[in-house]
This record gives sequence, C-alpha cells and structure tokens, in this order.
Amino acid sequence: MNTLFKIYQLDEEEALRIQNATNEAHQHDFEELIIGVAGSIEHFIDYKTHVYESPFVCFVSRGKFHRVVPLLKDGACKYWVLRFRSEFIAETTFHLYGSYHENANLQFQKGRCFNRLLTICELISDEMNQEKPELAIVRELLSSLFIMIEAERYQQNPENLQLYKNQDITFKNFLRILEENYRRPEGVQYYAEKLFMSARNLNSVTQHILQQTVSEIIETRKLIEAKNLLMTTNKTVSEIGFEIGYTDKAYFTSVFKKKSGQTPTEFREDMKKLIS
Repeated sequence: MNTLFKIYQLDEEEALRIQNATNEAHQHDFEELIIGVAGSIEHFIDYKTHVYESPFVCFVSRGKFHRVVPLLKDGACKYWVLRFRSEFIAETTFHLYGSYHENANLQFQKGRCFNRLLTICELISDEMNQEKPELAIVRELLSSLFIMIEAERYQQNPENLQLYKNQDITFKNFLRILEENYRRPEGVQYYAEKLFMSARNLNSVTQHILQQTVSEIIETRKLIEAKNLLMTTNKTVSEIGFEIGYTDKAYFTSVFKKKSGQTPTEFREDMKKLIS
C-alpha cells in the first residue's frame, strides 16, 4: 500500500468478483478495518474460519494471515473498508494488536451504536474526497471509530476484562510498559524484569500472539515513531534517531532501511509526495 490512509466501499459487484477470483490467505503490510453494512462475510483468520452476518466489524493487523470472502444476503453486500499504515495512528496501533489478536471479528446489533460508526465512515470518506484532505481530521475520526468499537466490545462482554488469559495480561502489560519506554535504549531483559519474568518466557508470549520476538516488537515500535516524526516534524535524521534511542545515525539508518526498504530520508521524501 503506497498511501498512508485509504477508505472505500465494497459493493455487490466487487463481492462477486472476489468470489470468482483466486483468493488465498495472504498478509498485508498495512492495518485493515472492515465494517459490514449489508451481506455477510466469511473470514479466515487466526487459523479459523467464521461467517458473520452484517452488521459486523473485523480488524486485521499488519502481518496476519487472513482471507475474506464477501457474501451477498438478499442480493446485497456493502462494506466500508479502511486501510492505513501503522504510523498513521502510531500511539493507537499497538494497543489494537493487544485488543484484537484473538478477537478479530465483532458482531454488532443494528441501532444507534452501529449507525454512529457509519456516520464516522461517511465523515472520513467526505474528508478524503476533498481536493486536499486534512489527514489530522481523518486521524482523529479513525481513533474515535476504534474507541466506539471497543466500547461496544466491552458492552457485549464486560466479563472479558476479568477473564483474560495469563498471556493476554502479560502481553498487554508489555505493550503498556513499551509505550512508556520505547524511546529509551533498553533491551529485552529490561522489559522482562519489569514483568517479573524471564526474557525467554516473554519471548514465548510475543511469539504466540504476534509471531515476533520482543526485540522485533521494540524495534517496530521505535520505527513507527520514527516514521511519524519524519512525516510530522522537520527534525534531522540524527535528532529523530537519538530521540528514539539510537545514538549512532549510521546504525539507525541501517535498521530503518532493513525494516522499511528505504532510508529515513527517502521515506520522508516519499511521504511528502503522498501528502502534498
């Protein structure tokens, strides 16, 4: 995906096209939110397949294997599809991973709450259709969308807050500590000690949930923030690297290029073209 954010509507014609095409499980390099307004969806994710009738919400985090088959019901199928880069709402994305890693789909009821989601989608779509969309507005609306979805999840399953598995609790606590410390040059052992566990056990938890080591997650969080700073500030590459815990500019640039396929300067130039 070569844009920061994209929103579109999937209709009956597109649903039939997907049904008749080769449609294998795949990974994205972006985050995806699907809001089902009409029809239903067959969703393969977390190595399971479920069918949900509208209204529903699905969140697919970057890197997850999944497959969507849109299905018509009474001749109708309509989804809002929102796709965005992790850095677009950097402070929110990792928390979404914690909330959705084993709960990618949420069945809604028709009514006020779901209608508010659709209203926000309309507002986002309207802003993106402007000649020069204000991405700050889109970012706030998208964050509000996730807040409303989480509120509905809690309304449906308030007991889940007390029934998280031990790994879920550990993972969420790790993300919370990471959010407070990722700018520091700390490694795996630091986070493991904060959680009163061994580095090996913490790695086991993150591998199970995100299929990434602790080091990879720390690095990913740093680079999401680096991209955010490259897009939104005029700080030098050295200043940004230092701000997120890299004291050596050359090493920061090397890590950034390895993960992103571009140097920080190349990324900044590309982003300026995308949002200009």
